[in-house]
Amino acid sequence: MNRTSVILMFALLAVAGLHLLTPAGPLLELRQSNPGLANLLLTEIRLPRTLLAAGYGAILGMTGAALQAVFANPLASPDITGSSSGAALGAVFAAYWLGLTDPLALAASGAAGAMLALSILLLLAGRRSDTSTLLLAGIAIALAAGSGTSLLLALAPSPFAFYDSFEWLMGSFVDRSLPQAGAALIPAAIACTLLARRSAALDATALGEDVAASFGYPARRISIEVVVLSAIAVGAATSVCGAVGFVGLIAPYLARRLTAGHPGRAMVPAAMIGAILLVAADLLVRLAPAGRNIPVGVITTALGTPLFLWIVATMRQRVTS
Repeated sequence: MNRTSVILMFALLAVAGLHLLTPAGPLLELRQSNPGLANLLLTEIRLPRTLLAAGYGAILGMTGAALQAVFANPLASPDITGSSSGAALGAVFAAYWLGLTDPLALAASGAAGAMLALSILLLLAGRRSDTSTLLLAGIAIALAAGSGTSLLLALAPSPFAFYDSFEWLMGSFVDRSLPQAGAALIPAAIACTLLARRSAALDATALGEDVAASFGYPARRISIEVVVLSAIAVGAATSVCGAVGFVGLIAPYLARRLTAGHPGRAMVPAAMIGAILLVAADLLVRLAPAGRNIPVGVITTALGTPLFLWIVATMRQRVTS
Protein backbone atom coordinates (compact mmCIF):
# COMPACT_ATOMS: atom_id res chain seq x y z
CA MET A 1 0.00 0.00 0.00
CA ASN A 2 1.55 3.30 -1.09
CA ARG A 3 1.59 6.58 0.81
CA THR A 4 -1.48 7.98 -0.95
CA SER A 5 -3.56 4.91 -0.09
CA VAL A 6 -2.46 5.10 3.55
CA ILE A 7 -3.46 8.77 3.76
CA LEU A 8 -6.82 8.04 2.17
CA MET A 9 -7.41 5.10 4.52
CA PHE A 10 -6.68 7.21 7.62
CA ALA A 11 -8.92 9.99 6.29
CA LEU A 12 -11.72 7.48 5.71
CA LEU A 13 -11.37 6.00 9.20
CA ALA A 14 -11.40 9.49 10.72
CA VAL A 15 -14.51 10.69 8.90
CA ALA A 16 -16.29 7.36 9.48
CA GLY A 17 -15.53 7.55 13.20
CA LEU A 18 -16.82 11.11 13.31
CA HIS A 19 -19.95 10.03 11.44
CA LEU A 20 -20.57 7.15 13.86
CA LEU A 21 -20.16 9.21 17.03
CA THR A 22 -21.82 12.48 15.95
CA PRO A 23 -23.59 13.89 17.90
CA ALA A 24 -21.54 12.62 20.84
CA GLY A 25 -23.31 14.51 23.66
CA PRO A 26 -26.58 12.51 23.74
CA LEU A 27 -24.66 9.24 23.36
CA LEU A 28 -22.39 10.01 26.35
CA GLU A 29 -25.34 11.06 28.52
CA LEU A 30 -27.26 7.93 27.61
CA ARG A 31 -24.24 5.73 28.33
CA GLN A 32 -24.09 7.07 31.88
CA SER A 33 -27.77 6.43 32.59
CA ASN A 34 -28.43 3.34 30.45
CA PRO A 35 -25.35 1.70 28.88
CA GLY A 36 -27.39 -1.06 27.21
CA LEU A 37 -29.62 1.42 25.41
CA ALA A 38 -26.57 3.46 24.40
CA ASN A 39 -24.97 0.37 22.85
CA LEU A 40 -28.26 -0.42 21.08
CA LEU A 41 -28.38 3.12 19.66
CA LEU A 42 -24.80 2.81 18.45
CA THR A 43 -25.06 -0.64 16.87
CA GLU A 44 -28.64 -0.73 15.59
CA ILE A 45 -29.16 2.86 14.40
CA ARG A 46 -25.86 4.61 13.84
CA LEU A 47 -23.66 1.73 12.70
CA PRO A 48 -25.83 0.69 9.71
CA ARG A 49 -25.98 4.31 8.55
CA THR A 50 -22.20 4.69 8.73
CA LEU A 51 -21.57 1.35 7.02
CA LEU A 52 -23.99 2.16 4.21
CA ALA A 53 -22.63 5.68 3.67
CA ALA A 54 -19.04 4.45 3.48
CA GLY A 55 -19.88 1.31 1.53
CA TYR A 56 -22.14 3.00 -1.01
CA GLY A 57 -19.57 5.74 -1.57
CA ALA A 58 -16.88 3.13 -2.17
CA ILE A 59 -19.16 1.27 -4.59
CA LEU A 60 -19.91 4.41 -6.59
CA GLY A 61 -16.25 5.42 -6.67
CA MET A 62 -14.97 2.03 -7.84
CA THR A 63 -17.72 1.34 -10.38
CA GLY A 64 -17.39 4.89 -11.70
CA ALA A 65 -13.68 4.36 -12.30
CA ALA A 66 -14.31 0.97 -13.93
CA LEU A 67 -17.05 2.28 -16.24
CA GLN A 68 -14.91 5.26 -17.23
CA ALA A 69 -12.13 2.84 -18.15
CA VAL A 70 -14.48 0.64 -20.21
CA PHE A 71 -16.06 3.55 -22.09
CA ALA A 72 -12.77 5.51 -22.23
CA ASN A 73 -14.73 8.57 -21.11
CA PRO A 74 -14.47 10.57 -17.85
CA LEU A 75 -18.24 11.16 -17.84
CA ALA A 76 -19.23 7.49 -17.64
CA SER A 77 -20.36 7.44 -14.00
CA PRO A 78 -23.16 5.17 -12.68
CA ASP A 79 -25.75 7.98 -12.61
CA ILE A 80 -24.90 9.47 -16.02
CA THR A 81 -24.87 6.05 -17.70
CA GLY A 82 -28.36 5.38 -16.33
CA SER A 83 -27.37 2.40 -14.17
CA SER A 84 -28.51 4.08 -10.93
CA SER A 85 -31.86 4.99 -12.49
CA GLY A 86 -32.23 1.47 -13.83
CA ALA A 87 -31.48 0.03 -10.40
CA ALA A 88 -34.13 2.28 -8.84
CA LEU A 89 -36.64 1.14 -11.45
CA GLY A 90 -35.93 -2.52 -10.72
CA ALA A 91 -36.20 -2.03 -6.96
CA VAL A 92 -39.49 -0.08 -7.23
CA PHE A 93 -41.00 -2.71 -9.50
CA ALA A 94 -40.04 -5.50 -7.11
CA ALA A 95 -41.20 -3.67 -3.97
CA TYR A 96 -44.49 -2.12 -5.10
CA TRP A 97 -45.64 -4.48 -7.87
CA LEU A 98 -44.23 -7.86 -6.92
CA GLY A 99 -44.63 -7.27 -3.20
CA LEU A 100 -41.07 -8.32 -2.38
CA THR A 101 -39.76 -7.17 1.00
CA ASP A 102 -36.70 -9.35 1.49
CA PRO A 103 -33.55 -7.17 1.23
CA LEU A 104 -31.72 -9.75 -0.88
CA ALA A 105 -34.61 -9.98 -3.35
CA LEU A 106 -34.70 -6.19 -3.65
CA ALA A 107 -30.93 -6.12 -4.13
CA ALA A 108 -31.22 -8.68 -6.94
CA SER A 109 -34.00 -6.65 -8.57
CA GLY A 110 -31.91 -3.49 -8.38
CA ALA A 111 -28.95 -5.31 -9.92
CA ALA A 112 -31.16 -6.57 -12.76
CA GLY A 113 -32.38 -3.03 -13.47
CA ALA A 114 -28.85 -1.63 -13.47
CA MET A 115 -27.61 -4.41 -15.74
CA LEU A 116 -30.40 -3.76 -18.21
CA ALA A 117 -29.56 -0.04 -18.32
CA LEU A 118 -25.83 -0.66 -18.87
CA SER A 119 -26.51 -3.30 -21.51
CA ILE A 120 -28.70 -0.87 -23.44
CA LEU A 121 -25.97 1.77 -23.15
CA LEU A 122 -23.40 -0.62 -24.58
CA LEU A 123 -25.71 -1.37 -27.51
CA LEU A 124 -26.50 2.31 -28.18
CA ALA A 125 -23.13 3.94 -27.58
CA GLY A 126 -20.62 1.12 -27.77
CA ARG A 127 -17.15 1.13 -26.29
CA ARG A 128 -14.96 4.19 -26.75
CA SER A 129 -17.91 6.31 -27.82
CA ASP A 130 -17.50 10.06 -28.15
CA THR A 131 -18.74 12.29 -25.35
CA SER A 132 -21.90 13.47 -27.08
CA THR A 133 -23.03 9.93 -27.96
CA LEU A 134 -22.39 8.69 -24.42
CA LEU A 135 -24.18 11.63 -22.86
CA LEU A 136 -27.19 11.39 -25.15
CA ALA A 137 -27.53 7.64 -24.69
CA GLY A 138 -27.01 7.84 -20.92
CA ILE A 139 -29.44 10.73 -20.48
CA ALA A 140 -32.05 8.96 -22.61
CA ILE A 141 -31.76 5.78 -20.54
CA ALA A 142 -31.83 7.71 -17.24
CA LEU A 143 -34.89 9.69 -18.33
CA ALA A 144 -36.69 6.57 -19.52
CA ALA A 145 -35.90 4.72 -16.29
CA GLY A 146 -36.91 7.75 -14.21
CA SER A 147 -40.20 8.04 -16.07
CA GLY A 148 -40.81 4.33 -15.63
CA THR A 149 -40.14 4.62 -11.90
CA SER A 150 -42.58 7.54 -11.58
CA LEU A 151 -45.22 5.65 -13.55
CA LEU A 152 -44.86 2.54 -11.40
CA LEU A 153 -45.19 4.63 -8.23
CA ALA A 154 -48.19 6.55 -9.59
CA LEU A 155 -50.03 3.34 -10.50
CA ALA A 156 -48.87 1.35 -7.45
CA PRO A 157 -51.53 -0.35 -5.34
CA SER A 158 -50.44 1.73 -2.34
CA PRO A 159 -51.69 5.35 -2.55
CA PHE A 160 -48.74 6.43 -0.39
CA ALA A 161 -46.06 4.99 -2.68
CA PHE A 162 -44.78 8.39 -3.82
CA TYR A 163 -44.63 9.76 -0.27
CA ASP A 164 -42.96 6.64 1.11
CA SER A 165 -40.28 6.58 -1.56
CA PHE A 166 -39.42 10.29 -1.88
CA GLU A 167 -36.36 10.32 0.38
CA TRP A 168 -35.23 6.92 -0.88
CA LEU A 169 -35.33 8.06 -4.52
CA MET A 170 -32.92 10.92 -3.73
CA GLY A 171 -30.68 8.80 -1.51
CA SER A 172 -31.03 8.26 2.21
CA PHE A 173 -29.36 6.20 4.97
CA VAL A 174 -31.92 7.01 7.66
CA ASP A 175 -33.62 4.13 9.54
CA ARG A 176 -31.68 1.39 7.78
CA SER A 177 -30.98 -1.86 9.62
CA LEU A 178 -27.96 -4.15 9.78
CA PRO A 179 -29.71 -6.85 7.68
CA GLN A 180 -30.40 -4.22 5.01
CA ALA A 181 -26.77 -3.09 5.14
CA GLY A 182 -25.64 -6.70 4.76
CA ALA A 183 -27.98 -7.33 1.82
CA ALA A 184 -26.59 -4.26 0.04
CA LEU A 185 -22.91 -4.42 0.94
CA ILE A 186 -22.06 -8.12 0.89
CA PRO A 187 -22.94 -8.77 -2.79
CA ALA A 188 -21.51 -5.36 -3.68
CA ALA A 189 -18.26 -6.13 -1.84
CA ILE A 190 -17.89 -9.41 -3.76
CA ALA A 191 -18.52 -7.63 -7.07
CA CYS A 192 -16.09 -4.81 -6.23
CA THR A 193 -13.40 -7.30 -5.20
CA LEU A 194 -13.72 -8.97 -8.59
CA LEU A 195 -13.63 -5.55 -10.26
CA ALA A 196 -10.42 -4.64 -8.44
CA ARG A 197 -8.79 -7.82 -9.77
CA ARG A 198 -9.36 -6.48 -13.30
CA SER A 199 -7.35 -3.29 -12.79
CA ALA A 200 -4.41 -4.51 -14.90
CA ALA A 201 -6.77 -5.59 -17.68
CA LEU A 202 -8.44 -2.17 -17.70
CA ASP A 203 -5.06 -0.41 -17.84
CA ALA A 204 -4.14 -2.56 -20.85
CA THR A 205 -7.53 -2.01 -22.50
CA ALA A 206 -7.04 1.75 -22.21
CA LEU A 207 -4.07 1.40 -24.59
CA GLY A 208 -6.26 -0.17 -27.27
CA GLU A 209 -7.90 -3.51 -27.97
CA ASP A 210 -4.88 -4.82 -29.88
CA VAL A 211 -2.53 -4.00 -27.00
CA ALA A 212 -4.90 -5.60 -24.51
CA ALA A 213 -5.16 -8.73 -26.66
CA SER A 214 -1.37 -8.99 -26.80
CA PHE A 215 -1.36 -9.17 -22.99
CA GLY A 216 -4.09 -11.80 -23.05
CA TYR A 217 -7.00 -9.54 -22.15
CA PRO A 218 -9.94 -9.78 -24.59
CA ALA A 219 -11.44 -6.29 -24.50
CA ARG A 220 -15.01 -7.35 -25.23
CA ARG A 221 -15.09 -9.94 -22.46
CA ILE A 222 -13.54 -7.47 -19.99
CA SER A 223 -16.19 -4.89 -20.92
CA ILE A 224 -19.03 -7.36 -20.32
CA GLU A 225 -17.53 -8.46 -17.00
CA VAL A 226 -17.17 -4.86 -15.81
CA VAL A 227 -20.75 -4.04 -16.83
CA VAL A 228 -22.15 -7.09 -15.02
CA LEU A 229 -20.09 -6.57 -11.84
CA SER A 230 -20.84 -2.83 -11.75
CA ALA A 231 -24.55 -3.54 -12.18
CA ILE A 232 -24.54 -5.99 -9.27
CA ALA A 233 -22.71 -3.56 -6.98
CA VAL A 234 -24.70 -0.44 -7.88
CA GLY A 235 -28.02 -2.29 -8.02
CA ALA A 236 -27.62 -3.88 -4.59
CA ALA A 237 -26.73 -0.58 -2.93
CA THR A 238 -29.37 1.45 -4.77
CA SER A 239 -32.12 -0.96 -3.73
CA VAL A 240 -31.45 -0.10 -0.08
CA CYS A 241 -30.20 3.49 -0.20
CA GLY A 242 -31.72 4.96 -3.37
CA ALA A 243 -29.93 6.76 -6.18
CA VAL A 244 -27.06 9.09 -5.22
CA GLY A 245 -25.63 11.22 -7.99
CA PHE A 246 -22.17 12.47 -8.95
CA VAL A 247 -20.07 10.56 -6.38
CA GLY A 248 -19.22 8.12 -9.17
CA LEU A 249 -18.04 11.08 -11.24
CA ILE A 250 -16.10 13.07 -8.63
CA ALA A 251 -14.21 10.21 -6.97
CA PRO A 252 -12.66 8.70 -10.15
CA TYR A 253 -11.81 12.19 -11.41
CA LEU A 254 -9.80 12.88 -8.24
CA ALA A 255 -8.33 9.35 -8.16
CA ARG A 256 -6.92 9.63 -11.67
CA ARG A 257 -4.93 12.66 -10.52
CA LEU A 258 -3.30 10.43 -7.89
CA THR A 259 -2.50 7.54 -10.23
CA ALA A 260 -1.01 9.36 -13.23
CA GLY A 261 -4.15 8.77 -15.28
CA HIS A 262 -4.14 4.96 -15.08
CA PRO A 263 -7.85 4.00 -15.17
CA GLY A 264 -7.49 0.55 -13.64
CA ARG A 265 -5.08 1.62 -10.95
CA ALA A 266 -7.48 4.42 -9.98
CA MET A 267 -10.27 2.07 -8.87
CA VAL A 268 -9.16 1.46 -5.27
CA PRO A 269 -8.29 5.13 -4.57
CA ALA A 270 -11.61 6.10 -6.17
CA ALA A 271 -13.42 3.72 -3.81
CA MET A 272 -11.81 5.34 -0.75
CA ILE A 273 -12.42 8.86 -2.04
CA GLY A 274 -16.04 7.98 -2.81
CA ALA A 275 -16.51 6.64 0.70
CA ILE A 276 -15.03 9.80 2.23
CA LEU A 277 -17.21 12.04 0.06
CA LEU A 278 -20.47 10.25 0.82
CA VAL A 279 -19.82 9.96 4.56
CA ALA A 280 -18.97 13.67 4.65
CA ALA A 281 -22.12 14.49 2.65
CA ASP A 282 -24.25 12.54 5.14
CA LEU A 283 -22.59 14.45 7.97
CA LEU A 284 -23.76 17.66 6.29
CA VAL A 285 -27.28 16.23 6.11
CA ARG A 286 -27.27 15.95 9.90
CA LEU A 287 -26.77 19.72 10.17
CA ALA A 288 -30.27 20.30 8.79
CA PRO A 289 -32.85 21.78 11.21
CA ALA A 290 -34.71 19.29 13.37
CA GLY A 291 -37.59 17.69 11.51
CA ARG A 292 -36.18 18.64 8.09
CA ASN A 293 -34.78 15.59 6.33
CA ILE A 294 -32.56 16.45 3.38
CA PRO A 295 -31.77 13.52 1.06
CA VAL A 296 -28.02 12.98 0.76
CA GLY A 297 -28.34 13.00 -3.03
CA VAL A 298 -29.23 16.69 -2.88
CA ILE A 299 -25.84 17.42 -1.28
CA THR A 300 -23.82 15.31 -3.72
CA THR A 301 -25.64 16.78 -6.72
CA ALA A 302 -24.99 20.33 -5.51
CA LEU A 303 -21.29 19.53 -5.16
CA GLY A 304 -20.96 17.47 -8.34
CA THR A 305 -22.82 19.59 -10.89
CA PRO A 306 -20.14 22.34 -11.11
CA LEU A 307 -17.43 19.70 -11.61
CA PHE A 308 -19.52 17.97 -14.27
CA LEU A 309 -19.96 21.23 -16.19
CA TRP A 310 -16.26 22.00 -15.85
CA ILE A 311 -15.28 18.57 -17.24
CA VAL A 312 -17.66 19.01 -20.19
CA ALA A 313 -16.28 22.49 -20.89
CA THR A 314 -12.69 21.24 -20.67
CA MET A 315 -13.35 18.36 -23.05
CA ARG A 316 -15.02 20.73 -25.50
CA GLN A 317 -11.99 23.04 -25.45
CA ARG A 318 -9.70 20.07 -26.19
CA VAL A 319 -11.82 19.09 -29.18
CA THR A 320 -12.02 22.62 -30.63
CA SER A 321 -8.39 23.58 -29.94
